Amino acid sequence: MQNPLASLLRRAVLPNVLVAAAAALIFTSTGRCAETAEELIEKGDLCSAKFQSSEGLKCYLPAEKLDPKNAQLLVRISKQYRHLMSDATKSDEKVRLGSTAVSYAQRAVALAPNDPEAQLALAISYGKLTPLLGNKEQFNNSPLIKAAAEKSIALDPSNDLAWQVLGRWYLAVADIGSFKRAMARMAYGSLPTATYEDAVRCFQKAIVLNPARLMHHIELGRAYAQMGRTAEAKKCITKGLALPETEKDDPETKRNGRLLLAKLR
Repeated sequence: MQNPLASLLRRAVLPNVLVAAAAALIFTSTGRCAETAEELIEKGDLCSAKFQSSEGLKCYLPAEKLDPKNAQLLVRISKQYRHLMSDATKSDEKVRLGSTAVSYAQRAVALAPNDPEAQLALAISYGKLTPLLGNKEQFNNSPLIKAAAEKSIALDPSNDLAWQVLGRWYLAVADIGSFKRAMARMAYGSLPTATYEDAVRCFQKAIVLNPARLMHHIELGRAYAQMGRTAEAKKCITKGLALPETEKDDPETKRNGRLLLAKLR
């Protein structure tokens, strides 16, 4: 037989337990909501520094809801999607992530057109996405990459990454073969002019500004290789391979450098 006193105690205690649990839940939820955009961005920056892009977005995206017109935050988000794009293994997933990176960079530029980092984010995002697209989209996007990189340089001539992007643009356009160039003229009109010397000039400028960034040396070596300047290409690539990895794409850049170096020997 049930003890009436015990039943009464349970009825008295249970509501208190439920109230305490509900209060704890409300407190926890309120605590999360109370985080400012600045605090979330700071946490995201810590993740970004470790190349933990998914974790970084878990901080940056809520911060975006609190501060949607923060151009520098949009630049950060664009970068995380580019990093996720590098990790993706399927081409359609790479395109989706790259398109998202471009979208955030476009928003940043719309909010802060005179911000060199916003322009650089747009140039890099287009540069990573464009090779995965069809020929027409590639030719349409090509001038957008160059324009954004040049705008970034005009706003901040000391930005070595902007010079790197512009150098890659020159190298990619100079690499277009005569047949493909002729077909492109027929289909899309005139192509921009670019030379390997233009690419070399940009990579050399990037090295002067930041000699510790290995990609500058390896890309300069790639340009020299295309020009048939084998000895200089080997020297630059070897120097780049000796430098420590500090960027997300550095392992891939080194792999490509080793492959090219092996072909030059």
